[in-house]
Amino acid sequence: MPMLTVQNLSELKVKVGEGQTLLKAIQAAGMDWMHACGGKGRCTTCRIIVVQGMEHLGPLTEGEKRYRSNHRLKDNERLTCQCTLENGDVTGKVPEQTKLPHMNYSG
Repeated sequence: MPMLTVQNLSELKVKVGEGQTLLKAIQAAGMDWMHACGGKGRCTTCRIIVVQGMEHLGPLTEGEKRYRSNHRLKDNERLTCQCTLENGDVTGKVPEQTKLPHMNYSG
């Protein structure tokens, strides 16, 4: 099963099921992750910085394309509520702007 590793959450490893978004996998693992619009792709608060493995993620959704075109989503970022992990593993980190105050982040 593909694996998501979140570097700045103490190398948290999350199994991502087929067709499951990264956000759903993170939530299923019992972790909190910022998502102001409720996972509908209407904001960018759930974004993740992809450090390694971008090629293993599914294609950009329409929402992600829209945010990329207006420069609200960088080339190395994806929305966890929209993207799936199709094969292989991916490593990412929580952006500084969307860290939750009650979580303990590393490095």
